[in-house]
Order: sequence, then C-alpha cells, then structure tokens
Amino acid sequence: MRPVAIFRHVGHEGPGRLGEFLDNHGIPMQVIAVDRNEAIPVSPDAFSGLVFMGGPMSVNDDLPWIPRSLELIRKAVAADIPVLGHCLGGQLIAKALGSTISRNPVKEIGWGEARVTEAPVAAAWFGDIRAFPAFHWHGETFAIPDGAVRILETEWCAQQGFALGKHLALQCHVEMTAGMIAEWCQAGADEIAAANSPAVQTLEAIIAGVEHNLPAMAAVADRLYGHWAAGLAA
Repeated sequence: MRPVAIFRHVGHEGPGRLGEFLDNHGIPMQVIAVDRNEAIPVSPDAFSGLVFMGGPMSVNDDLPWIPRSLELIRKAVAADIPVLGHCLGGQLIAKALGSTISRNPVKEIGWGEARVTEAPVAAAWFGDIRAFPAFHWHGETFAIPDGAVRILETEWCAQQGFALGKHLALQCHVEMTAGMIAEWCQAGADEIAAANSPAVQTLEAIIAGVEHNLPAMAAVADRLYGHWAAGLAA
C-alpha cells in the first residue's frame, strides 16, 4: 500500500492520534516536514491519502509552500485520493476548493463542545454521535466550499468541519494527545494570557480537562480516521 503523506507545518503539531491510528492499523505513513523546508510533492500519485496538520500561520500568508499545497490538494481531489485536514490543514482544503478563509468572530482555545449537524453526510462520519468535547486553537475559520457539507459546529465557530466525498476538513484538533496538549500550552502560554476572548480557557482549565475530555475525543477521532481510511487508494 502506498503511504499516507502527512504534512507538518510546525515541529510540535505532528500527527498525534492519527499517527497512532495508522500504526495500529498497519497503514504506512510518510511525514513531510514543511517546517524543515522539505518539498511539497508535485503529484499525489505516490500516496494513498494526504493529511495536512495545523500551524500558527494563515493560509492567506505569502509563503512559498502554500500555493504548492493548494495545487496538490486540487490534484488529489481530482484523482479521488482522500484528503484530510486539521485546523490550518482544513483551511488549506477549503481554500484549494475555492472558499475564503477569514478571521473568526473570536479566538477559540481549549476544550469546547462540538456538535454534529443534522446533515445525512454527518451521520456517515459520526454515526450516532451528536456531540463531543473537542480541542480548539484557532483565530480564523473557513467558508464551506461549493458541493461540500457542513458537518460540525461549536458555539463560537459555526464552521467546524465539512465533508466532500472522501475528503474531510476539520477546524478543531481531534488529533491531540496529552503530551501534545502540554507542549502546546507551554508554547502558547503568552497567546492565552494575551487573548481577550470568551472562548479562550486558562492553562489550568485546559490541563484539568485532559483526563475527562481526551478519551472521549480520541474515540471520535478513531471513528473519523477509520471512515476516512476506508477510502484510501490502494
């Protein structure tokens, strides 16, 4: 089987739970470290699927790898090679498909309930799950591309996820592990302290929520990853 390509945009935003899922199911993966200037492939044909992780940058920034990523996503969608995006990655998918990325009304950091929409497509991805605790760290959001279906929302961000056939874009971070959360909190302490948003939790609240919230979110992540992986190219 061809590997799943995982595009990492900053060192501490790796595959996390997704990497564990792929390992547990014997699915090979190849991490492409964009943060270390590893090249964006011209073609998706060497991979069974593409995954784009998060990052502190905006997809609207003038960075050389962003147009290359957008073109790769468009080629993968045209070739029916599944694409998955987390936060920045979801925004990359949305922009590649012709949508706009803009500032969310408020910054959203920490734990917050994500609600599954009533769309039939949402049930295909989530089954009978109606809501779950999701981890958030974003200040921008995507519009839903033409032909895609909005499948997830929160109180503070209506566009938390969309699906288009085999492709899934998430604004939230279902890939988190306990170690990643601790690392992000350390790296982002100043951002949290400076935030003036009702949707930003304190460091203490974020860490305190790990024990209760992470297992539930991990179960949802595994379901989403399982549905996505079922469409991987041979």
